Amino acid sequence: MSDVNKTIQKWHASFKKGTDFDSWGQLVEAIDEYQILARQLQKEVQNSNSSDFTEEQKKTLGKIATCLEMRSASLQCTQSQEEFKLEDLKKLETIIKNILSHNKEFPFDVQPVPLRKILAPGEEEDLDLEEEEDAPAGAGSTEAFPPRAPASQGTLLPRLPSEPGMTLLTLKIEKIGLKDAGQCIDPYVTVSVKDVNGVDLNPAQDTPVATRKEDTYIHFSVDVEIQRHIEKLPKGAAIFFEFKHYKPKKRFTSTKCFAFMEMDEIKPGPIVIELYKKPTDFKRKKLQLLTKKPLYLHLHQTLHKDN
Repeated sequence: MSDVNKTIQKWHASFKKGTDFDSWGQLVEAIDEYQILARQLQKEVQNSNSSDFTEEQKKTLGKIATCLEMRSASLQCTQSQEEFKLEDLKKLETIIKNILSHNKEFPFDVQPVPLRKILAPGEEEDLDLEEEEDAPAGAGSTEAFPPRAPASQGTLLPRLPSEPGMTLLTLKIEKIGLKDAGQCIDPYVTVSVKDVNGVDLNPAQDTPVATRKEDTYIHFSVDVEIQRHIEKLPKGAAIFFEFKHYKPKKRFTSTKCFAFMEMDEIKPGPIVIELYKKPTDFKRKKLQLLTKKPLYLHLHQTLHKDN
């Protein structure tokens, strides 16, 4: 079997897994599967070096990603007026399974999720020179999003149901210290959980946009519910925090810096963690501190254990 067919088979299995969870009422697991698959499809769509799929097929994959996110949003918001139903989503199964031969019109009037703009090595640093004197030289690419994202309300998920003997983690993001905190527009934090190879273990969550700035601090005071029991996290996993802000001159949202917490740092109470220069290094191989100044990400951890 060719690599592209293996990829399609993997996507189809993930799609089927998500719709199965959905039909069984396991909504947290369904949302998880839908969002991870949507990201995988978007990654393929934006890969300009890939010749495995035609532009028309990539457009179809992008529309499937949109539908996955719409269904995920419907499950998270029970009062949504624009509900995307499970039976509608299931109509896409044959399309994703037969994407190489599919030539019919897409069944829903949706548009592909706006593509993430991937900048060439060094490009992001050049754009930032007017505002960041310590930008990394020649480092890799960073993610940026053409329209302003996320919505000011964020994309935070509710706490998972408790399980006997299992521990859940609530992280309160209190504040972040930055030398130019007052200049950051629409700042928010993307929280994700990655394995040792940088692969998503849960859907990423965006905090609401912060509205209070004070001296060198941006205050969030928001709780993020980690979407996996701590005992189920694999060895070497880490929780990442990407600080993002909007750049009006360039008209996109950019990652300014990031931080992470490893499993041995999970314990009740406050914790202060260091900030690192972009691009986000999910494998934690080449880390560079953002600044020598005492500026950090301030968190508070709460553990919930069902005995």
